[in-house]
Amino acid sequence: MPEEKTKKTEEAKDEKKASEEKVEVPAKFKDLVASIETMSVLELSELVKVLEDKFGVSAAAPVAVAAAGAAGGEAGEEEEKTEFDLEIKEVGGQKIQVIKAVKEITGKGLKDAKDMIDKAPVVIKEKIAKDEAEELKKKLEAAGATVKLK
Repeated sequence: MPEEKTKKTEEAKDEKKASEEKVEVPAKFKDLVASIETMSVLELSELVKVLEDKFGVSAAAPVAVAAAGAAGGEAGEEEEKTEFDLEIKEVGGQKIQVIKAVKEITGKGLKDAKDMIDKAPVVIKEKIAKDEAEELKKKLEAAGATVKLK
């Protein structure tokens, strides 16, 4: 098993070197690119958010490419997920209890909560912190629903 990890690490380093050789950076951007290369994945993520806010744009596709490239260079380090989507997979036998719980969690009306769970599997809350996600998951499971954090 350790041999496979070593091979993958070496392959990732070789790929990084190959990609660095292919890209020719114009002289006016060399300092900027050099400083970006030294950033961690979290720092890159923060930088992208600041640039998006500053210029009112979204860099969804480039962010994925940049994060994938940086993650490949830092083999062995894993970034812990901080935001989760709360998804109801199945309602279960106590539909009314689940509707009440969804109504409470989302702040929607009774009809909206019912319509939401009728479409299960459905994401009922997006981009929430881990602690809140775990708490809401327990509440929904206590009501009888099958819940998944994504």
